[in-house]
Amino acid sequence: MTNINVLIVEDDPMVLEVNKSFLKKINGFSLIGEAQSGEQAYWEIKNKTPDLILLDMYLPDISGLELFYKIRQERLPVDIIMITAARDAKTVQELTRLGAFDYLVKPFRLERFQQALEDYARSRKKLTTKTELKQDDIDDYYGMYYESQKELPKGLNEITMKQITDKLKEINGPVTAEQLAQNTGMARVTVRKYLDYLASISEVKIDLKYGTVGRPTKYYSL
Repeated sequence: MTNINVLIVEDDPMVLEVNKSFLKKINGFSLIGEAQSGEQAYWEIKNKTPDLILLDMYLPDISGLELFYKIRQERLPVDIIMITAARDAKTVQELTRLGAFDYLVKPFRLERFQQALEDYARSRKKLTTKTELKQDDIDDYYGMYYESQKELPKGLNEITMKQITDKLKEINGPVTAEQLAQNTGMARVTVRKYLDYLASISEVKIDLKYGTVGRPTKYYSL
């Protein structure tokens, strides 16, 4: 996966260094710029076109909220994670409406910072690896998981079903029951039972690949 280019907008030098050190610990992200004011941040965005901005609310010239508005008004193709001491409900609500991917309240731990960036990377991948999305892809991007109201057939359970469907989403391509069994640590006969059920309700599709001899191999994909 291509590195995600990050711009950090933070006017406190100490906090800036902390954020930079945290970022270095997470694979898949590259720091391409830093800014300590709204004006400087805008210049960096226009000239370096980052994928992601880590944005503070309190800047010396304009607020992070004003910069956010400007970015959205100009429809600049960049995502934003807020990193700020601002915690009043009105501000959080406004930034959520504008489309902030996540909102970290200072001070925060490395684990929370890492979670925000890794969640962003996974979500970004879902939207950039396909030209057309299914409802499940969109639900997954927004952090929602559709739970079927139908009862599973006897012998199947929801936990195992979720493990299998999550692994299918992660692989994102054709896979045999044997390969999926190896990936999940389950028995092949168990995995095949779940895959065949998912195929029967059109949740997965089956492709047959013929070799030189013997039966065709079944490949399953979402």
